[in-house]
Amino acid sequence: MSLPRSDYDPRRVCLNPFPDLNLNLGKHRRTIGIYLAGALFALANWTFLDAAILSAHAHPPYEDPQIPPSVHVQFVDWVPGICSLLGMLIINLIDKDRIRGDDYGDSTAVWRARLFLFIGFAFMAGGLAGSVSLLVLKYVMMDYPEQYTYYGYANVSQNVALMLSAVVLWIAQSAQTEYDYSLTL
Repeated sequence: MSLPRSDYDPRRVCLNPFPDLNLNLGKHRRTIGIYLAGALFALANWTFLDAAILSAHAHPPYEDPQIPPSVHVQFVDWVPGICSLLGMLIINLIDKDRIRGDDYGDSTAVWRARLFLFIGFAFMAGGLAGSVSLLVLKYVMMDYPEQYTYYGYANVSQNVALMLSAVVLWIAQSAQTEYDYSLTL
């Protein structure tokens, strides 16, 4: 029988600890997080809109102008992004104090808040899964040229960036500002 390491903590979930980044952003930590989340949100939608605009203006090959482009971005390509966007909205509209149960109110409010949080994450996971399956089934399996598979990659990157944006915004909104005072003893 071996003894546990001296730095072992039984409350830890991960065997390998995450690195401690010690980012000292000071009082602007919350503002930077919110702007970073907005930049990720803009990048996500810009990427997919770029693919949709490229698809709308796709030309046939120059050597054979009678053949139309083989694939376009259609409504089915928009559905995963819409699901991820709805999930992001649901997640970030939930009051963080309701999930922790800090309010002195209705006891079912905590349960409902956690249910809506689960629904929001389910929408986002469904959007990501839908975009990956769309990439594989519509663009990769059909063996389209690389200019057309970009539409699928843009869809996946949109959903990943929307998920990252939701997580960054959640963390940034949970951080205390310089005007919040903790009165716990």
